[in-house]
Amino acid sequence: MVDKGVTAAHYGLQRFDAVLGAFLSNCVTFFIIVATAATLHVAAVQVETAQDAALALQPIAGQYAYLLFAIGLLGASLIGACVLPITTAYSITEAFGWENGLDHGFRDAPIFYGIITVLLIVGALLVLIPWLPLVPLLVFTSALNGALLPVELFFIMRLINNQELMGPYVNNLWVNIIAWGTTIIVSLLSIILLTVTLILPLFGIHLTE
Repeated sequence: MVDKGVTAAHYGLQRFDAVLGAFLSNCVTFFIIVATAATLHVAAVQVETAQDAALALQPIAGQYAYLLFAIGLLGASLIGACVLPITTAYSITEAFGWENGLDHGFRDAPIFYGIITVLLIVGALLVLIPWLPLVPLLVFTSALNGALLPVELFFIMRLINNQELMGPYVNNLWVNIIAWGTTIIVSLLSIILLTVTLILPLFGIHLTE
């Protein structure tokens, strides 16, 4: 159910939170890409397993490379374990009008907490499979997310331009130009990612080699 305590007065803080989060996350992503290109790509290092990633840090961290990688991986895992199941639970329960929210107890929102619990258990069991190639799995899920992203952006743009739904908060012309332009660019990049990582390898074409 929609939280009745959320009003138009909260939109400014929510917008600030969204903009700041997007800015910081994209900054971190940018520097990850630059650092990876300047180190692993230059040295032609192929990371296929978590061990490969840890060994790639040896020129910087020396014998403690494994410890540095383990701490970083633990931090990323904890963030993923906290954020992704909760946001997924919110999305599903909001879509069906079920009770949700971390301020509720399990008895008040059993489906919400049930989804979170199931996702955590499935994720934990999945990574414990000994023969499962985790790095290719991460690439596959990223490509899958890229395939779904254009669809999500399209419906988000339709919703934000719905006068009946948004009222005075509907997008204006300039915001729409920027938003639709960003949607088109991101969609094209997502299609390229999907093509390079999933479609071309089916025909024996590997552009990363």
